[in-house]
Amino acid sequence: MTSVTSIQSAGYSVFIGPQALGELNSFLQKGGYNKGKLFILVDEHTARHCLPSLTAQVPLLEGASILEIESGEASKNIEVCTRLWRAMADLGADRQSLLLNVGGGVIGDMGGFVASTYKRGIPFIQVPTTLLSQVDASVGGKTGIDLDHLKNEIGLFSVPQGVFIWPDFLKTLGRREMISGFAEIIKHALIADKGYWTQLQTCNIADAVVWEQLIRHSVHIKNEIVLADPKEKGIRKALNFGHTIGHAIESYFLENDNRQLLHGEAVAVGMIAEAYLSFKNNGFPELELNEVTSFIKEHFTYVEIDSMADHRLLELMRHDKKNEKGALNFTLLNRIGEYSINKHATVAQISEALNYYREAAI
Repeated sequence: MTSVTSIQSAGYSVFIGPQALGELNSFLQKGGYNKGKLFILVDEHTARHCLPSLTAQVPLLEGASILEIESGEASKNIEVCTRLWRAMADLGADRQSLLLNVGGGVIGDMGGFVASTYKRGIPFIQVPTTLLSQVDASVGGKTGIDLDHLKNEIGLFSVPQGVFIWPDFLKTLGRREMISGFAEIIKHALIADKGYWTQLQTCNIADAVVWEQLIRHSVHIKNEIVLADPKEKGIRKALNFGHTIGHAIESYFLENDNRQLLHGEAVAVGMIAEAYLSFKNNGFPELELNEVTSFIKEHFTYVEIDSMADHRLLELMRHDKKNEKGALNFTLLNRIGEYSINKHATVAQISEALNYYREAAI
């Protein structure tokens, strides 16, 4: 395994491996960034567990201004953004300043949005520290925040100066956070690579070396799709498999606040339900539906969703950005490794898919 892999995306590079932070230090040196112009966005977890390793390996970050927010999706809103803009202004951030987003998907999404709108845009770098953000959220140039409980309702496409993925950050995570990230890896295999899906059936996910291999493979898959469709006009919608229903479930749990549900946990539910829609509406083989259901059930804890929630879940799905002309829009599987975009489903079919999850995944 090489010490660092560089994957070229649209106007920036993604560095993956043990030497990724060394590449970050070199990038800062070449860019001429001084300490007064460097800002680091963290939450309380990355401030404690990741920031010391980062500054130790990237000496140019010593003395950078630290911006800290509370962890979790509840912080991903315009009020927190306003506090960050004010703090940056008070600290003298100008258009030559650089913001490093060190954390998971919330930090990356919101930090990218904050940087892209401050003084009409300052450069930013993504340093993802969770499996979910390393394999998915850090690549593709999507930034954004939630509007009330509607996921990523406000945002823009804006690419970072670079993405630096250091797999050792995963050592700071618990099993639940790792499995949440694994959902996006499963998605990448299901939409794009049957051989990758086969590999996932046999890999030992307790092995750190395996995780590094999976990160490289998943970033490559996502990057190829993003390069072909940067603004999600066509095939990039493939990456939303499991997310139309998954995002609605995640939003529903945020609204009700009785149980915390991680993004990947909601997407796992969404993938089973949307695999069922694929079976009903798109010719997805029943044998493969059973295979997908069994594999996800093996790795993810069952999420109890009362049938009384279906009406609200459908309302939330209607806010999905992929919808067109009032129709609920899905990405569905043809078979493992192949997909179709812009597929529609009726209210009755979506309820049937949710009931399939309730019965088959328990």
